[in-house]
Parts: sequence; C-alpha cells; structure tokens
Amino acid sequence: AKSQSIKRKKPSITMMKLATTASFLGAASAFISAPAGKFSTSSTALNLSEFDLGVTKPLGRFDPLGLIEKEPEKFERRRAVERKHGRIAMAAVVGSIVHNNHIVFDGYLSPNQAIKFSDIPTGCFGLFSVPPEGLAQILAFIALLEIAWLPASKYDGNYGVGFFGRE
Repeated sequence: AKSQSIKRKKPSITMMKLATTASFLGAASAFISAPAGKFSTSSTALNLSEFDLGVTKPLGRFDPLGLIEKEPEKFERRRAVERKHGRIAMAAVVGSIVHNNHIVFDGYLSPNQAIKFSDIPTGCFGLFSVPPEGLAQILAFIALLEIAWLPASKYDGNYGVGFFGRE
C-alpha cells in the first residue's frame, strides 16, 4: 500500500503579520483595568474576597516569609507592583515572540555603526548587539514609564491608558 503524503503550504507573511497583530491586541488588554461596577469584589467560583490578604482556596493564606504579619501596611503596594510588572512582562513576552519569529523593523538601528534591525540576533544575546547608546535610551524609557506613566502608587491598577494609549 502506498502512503499518500500531504503537501502543506508554508505560512505566508500576511498570516504571520496577522498572528502578530492578534498577539499585540491580546497583550494590550493586560493594560486595561476592569470597568468600575462591572465586577463584584468576590469570586463566584471560590467565594473569596479579593481583598482578603493572601487567601487562595484550598490552600488558605500563602505567605511563606510571613510578610503580611511583619509589614501589613506594605501589602497593597506589593500587590500593585506585582500587577504592574506582570503586565510589563506579558508585553515583553509578546515582543520576544515577535523578534524570535524574525519580524523586525526595516531600516537601521544605528545608522552611524551600520547596524540594521535585522542584524540583531534572536534570544537574550541580541541585547549584547545593541550599541551602548541604544541601551541607554531603553533604560531612560523604562525609567520614564516607572516614574511618570505607570507609577506603583496607583493601587487600583487603572493607569488610564486604554488600548495602545487611547482611552
């Protein structure tokens, strides 16, 4: 008996761009807070209040370092910082997936050094290919985000930016 082979087409660039755009839109939703009044403060599945300190059924309160009892006044800030950094990490993962699929900007990253965006290798080692001036710009942008745009003092998680900075 002969086995029939099925020929599969490679994904087109248009499909890859569509998948990337869908990933960006999904990641952008992480920066949207829940509208006021739409959700209750308790989970219907677990019947727990989200404001109970460190409570997770069936484990109960999970605080192996005892930080809630030692410094209860810092708990809300830690929760807000964790929420903010989780959102940033989700956006970073999407950026990593896009770059690892060789979807890059046209043009030069550094025209003076003749480094194109397509010259940057994928993975963590790509960071070492960026010139020091570019790394300084990245760090300055992160500092601006941390201090001005996404302050950790916003405990409710609503940074008022909407999808892609639009409300």
